[in-house]
Amino acid sequence: MASSKILLGYDIGTSSIKLTALEADSGLVLSSATYPEEEMLLHSAQQGWAEQDPEMWWKCVVAATKMVVNEIPKEDIVAIGITYQMHGLVAVDEDMNVLRPSIIWCDSRAVEIGNSAFENIGEEYCLSHFLNSPGNFTASKLKWVKENEPETYAKIHKIMLPGDYIAMKMTNLIQTTVSGLSEGIMWDFKEGKIADKLLGYYGIDEALIPDVVETFSEQGTLTRQAAEELDLPQGIKITYRAGDQPNNAFSLNVLNPGELAATAGTSGVVYGITDSPDYDPESRVNTFVHVNNTKENPRYGVLLCVNGTGILNSWFKNNMTGLNKMSYAEMNDVISKAPVGARGLVILPFGNGAERVLGNKDIKSQINGLNFNLHDQAHMFRALQEGIVFALNYGFEVMQTMGIKLDTVKAGKANMFLSPIFRETFANVTGAAVELYNTDGSQGAARGAGVGLGHYASFSEAFSGLQTVLTVEPDENEASKYKDAYARWLEVLNQYL
Repeated sequence: MASSKILLGYDIGTSSIKLTALEADSGLVLSSATYPEEEMLLHSAQQGWAEQDPEMWWKCVVAATKMVVNEIPKEDIVAIGITYQMHGLVAVDEDMNVLRPSIIWCDSRAVEIGNSAFENIGEEYCLSHFLNSPGNFTASKLKWVKENEPETYAKIHKIMLPGDYIAMKMTNLIQTTVSGLSEGIMWDFKEGKIADKLLGYYGIDEALIPDVVETFSEQGTLTRQAAEELDLPQGIKITYRAGDQPNNAFSLNVLNPGELAATAGTSGVVYGITDSPDYDPESRVNTFVHVNNTKENPRYGVLLCVNGTGILNSWFKNNMTGLNKMSYAEMNDVISKAPVGARGLVILPFGNGAERVLGNKDIKSQINGLNFNLHDQAHMFRALQEGIVFALNYGFEVMQTMGIKLDTVKAGKANMFLSPIFRETFANVTGAAVELYNTDGSQGAARGAGVGLGHYASFSEAFSGLQTVLTVEPDENEASKYKDAYARWLEVLNQYL
């Protein structure tokens, strides 16, 4: 019997690294692993800062790989795909050594740098060329390093996004993609080139930017050293890389205008596809190059992000569920005991740094209306999950002003979407049907690797095995209750804006 080709997909997350081995022809998962079991360390030396050690990512990649390769015929692995937490900054010297911890996506230190650039370069120019304010993205993070750590900056040979770093560890090649440059606000959409005006304003040498490769393409092969560390055969091709939200959309076969994807991991995202480079004048939602963008068929992803999503749920689990700590499933059971609206208790989930959807304000998480004689644990848990959905709906109302419609949203049945209350709240507040699929980011990265390798003749062929496992429709009888609760939530939010 002939052996089947195997695709590996790595998801370089904020909390953990996940790896999936996918049988290419059937699309079936052969093995998967998540490492570590506890969430990876996130360092915050000052308020609003968030850093992680890239070497920690690599060690977790190695550990997850060794867990998976024991369960599959590794000689059948033909390609590797990588997805990663967006907007992070990794800086290395000429010997490819990391110079400082990565400043990751939810770090707020560069907000004022980006705001100043937005004003001085010109809002109209930034929006028409970059589709976004420079904001708190990767280019602004690098400017912060230049201003505050000049000795480190002087040693920088190249900068990368987190997924570029993992690919470098595998191939010894430093590369990125146009989609990646767009997420760092280092791509000029209008000119079709690196955003030299922003880099020039920041005094950043373009030589620090990696070479550009196509999202789906042969991007190097596994070196002997990397193969030995990973316990994989040398020479496996790396054929796909993409940020986590474009990749999440790809994993759900969300590729064309009018299609939307959602995810609710550490952060919460709604990501809609359009064929025109539209933007929000206030840059509260952000437009990036989607993974399947071409000159002939342009594709852009409009991204709404709420930083404090799964991390809020996790914080409550670790700090508010007693000494034995409830599981997420146990928390979800408790939530069902509280009514819609949590009897007036409101939680704003904005406790994970400056929020783009709030104009880069950092208003912190807030608990409003707590009555010691009225509310209990169930109300708290319900208010936190409703608060997350309300925040996502608040951002989607911005997306609607750009012409994006929300009729159906696709998501993987994972993270916050495992909660029945979260799913029901999402459907009833937004009015959209929620379709849940048997996939995740690491599976999407594996499918992307198959596309980049040329194993699949088309995108549609890559989604063999993708199935809907649950659909949640809005309930007309319940929708008015949720809308009343959302109105109450908005009243509280407006007190802080």
